[in-house]
Amino acid sequence: MTVSEQLRHDLEDAANRMRISSIEMTCASKSGHPTSSTSAAEIMSTLFFSEMKYDVAEPKSASADRFILSKGHACPILYAAWEEAGLLSHEQVLSLRKIDSDIEGHPTPRLNFIDVATGSLGQGLGVATGMAYVGKYIDKASYRVFCLLGDGESAEGSVWEAAAFASIYKLDNLVAIVDVNRLGQSQATSLGHDVETYKARFAAFGFNAIIVDGHNVEELLAAYETARNTKGKPTALIAKTLKGKGIEGIENEDNWHGKPVPAETINAIKARFHGSQKGKLVAQKPINDAPAIDLHVGSIKMPAPEYKKGDKVATRAAYGTALAKLGDVNPRVIGLDGDTKNSTFSEKLLKKHPDQFIECFIAEQNLVGVAVGAQCRDRTIPFTSTFAAFFTRATDQIRMAAVSFANLKCVGSHVGVSIGEDGPSQMALEDLAIFRTIPGATVFYPTDAVSAERATELAANTKGVVFIRTGRPALPVLYDNEEPFHIGQAKVVKQSAEDKIVLVGSGVTLYESLKAAEELEKEGIHATVIDPFTIKPLDGKTIAEHALRVGGRVVTTEDHYAAGGIGEAVSAALADYPTIRVRSLYVKEVPRSGPPDALVDLYGISARHIVAAVKNFH
Repeated sequence: MTVSEQLRHDLEDAANRMRISSIEMTCASKSGHPTSSTSAAEIMSTLFFSEMKYDVAEPKSASADRFILSKGHACPILYAAWEEAGLLSHEQVLSLRKIDSDIEGHPTPRLNFIDVATGSLGQGLGVATGMAYVGKYIDKASYRVFCLLGDGESAEGSVWEAAAFASIYKLDNLVAIVDVNRLGQSQATSLGHDVETYKARFAAFGFNAIIVDGHNVEELLAAYETARNTKGKPTALIAKTLKGKGIEGIENEDNWHGKPVPAETINAIKARFHGSQKGKLVAQKPINDAPAIDLHVGSIKMPAPEYKKGDKVATRAAYGTALAKLGDVNPRVIGLDGDTKNSTFSEKLLKKHPDQFIECFIAEQNLVGVAVGAQCRDRTIPFTSTFAAFFTRATDQIRMAAVSFANLKCVGSHVGVSIGEDGPSQMALEDLAIFRTIPGATVFYPTDAVSAERATELAANTKGVVFIRTGRPALPVLYDNEEPFHIGQAKVVKQSAEDKIVLVGSGVTLYESLKAAEELEKEGIHATVIDPFTIKPLDGKTIAEHALRVGGRVVTTEDHYAAGGIGEAVSAALADYPTIRVRSLYVKEVPRSGPPDALVDLYGISARHIVAAVKNFH
């Protein structure tokens, strides 16, 4: 493409103003990443002031192009771009990293132009693919998605999970840009400036890969034009750059990562100005063709469950039924799975509403990343499902979803030793601990089919990170179809005036607790049995009331390790009651394969062990 000399000068001057601002804000904060920012200055100026379509008055418009700074430590250049665009003042960006400022050391959605938090490297492209998928196949809109990655983070496997996904789904509305500035945090990156290998790798993953000089405005604009005209595949720009570009004595030098540079280095950059003034370049407005939707909390209602008490139904199957019902009533409820849909039963949604289902294959980090991208700007409510054990490999993506204030639903099946013969590699015994630690998360542990459906409906209407723990065994339906369920409200499934102990269990261990209560009753020991329903928030009030009523003794039983599980949650909730004591049964060691009932007994969480715990509770 032909670029006028004036446009080239305008974009180069914008890049240099952004360089200077990046240096000044990191000098003001006495910390930050100016060299990682300055390497991307021309990339950012050409994107923000020639290629991307957005409205400064509404940065996160549904129809606007999306930009993800995967190399989040380089946020000074992003803040500088929005300063150049007129959204931020110079005074605001100079508050970088201050405790009372939302101009943070890595970007978060506390700012109205940030979709997701970045900085935990390797995650941006997965989020971008989720955005692009929604744009192409669900919104069917014109907006495009741009993701700027660092070369160092391209060593992360999650990047290549995302690249494979983008290629499989032909996301030609996605442009990945790799800032190949050669230098990492402590040494040169693994490939240095070997841009041909980067190109070959992205090409092998199905991208239209283009090598450019990342400091050459004309090459960048030409590459963007090629990306616009490429159909049927995503584009990757491999931008060869210099870390610290423009900073005299520091450009392309090692040992300057994450350090402010001398303030006077801006003088040499100022000397390169062509005379263009800030404000001359104005972004293109978006094409307003993204449909208006409303996903406000409480708006999604599904038909009541349809079970008979005593029928044996696995909670994983009930989840699939509920997900399909939610898909019936709202086309923006979507399911994502990692090639386990016939086990998690998310395939029920796929069969009824194939356009509302995304198969992410065996790539759990990207499964979560795509979901986080899909929920951005309230475009969808994503339910991700896989074996709960496999969410552990996506723990960092889940953690960052919370930092992003994301509306993410995770449903993990095949939990605990009760899955049986598949053995310990498939048994989730850490999942409650992981999700309980996530700030603001809601953790459901439904026991029967009715409560599993209600948990799914509640999850759809609850903002934030939500986890639903579903089980493999088909167990009897306990609750009436019309039984109301609420977050943070336990169910007392058995009680009498003669009770002397409280038994707390969820899923398979609630049934074991009920069996134990029956056995104890034969010996004249009566027990209250409580189903917590949500482990976070836990209904400590109900448990405490009944514990005090029966004399202060509580036994918890769980198909989970001790750390972070139900026993610890109950103990913490009752810690301020000096007359209440808690004993906990849990899986104490790495288990083995075997029949489900035999394993539940072998690892000390069966009814007979509960009976023994009650009798030995002194």
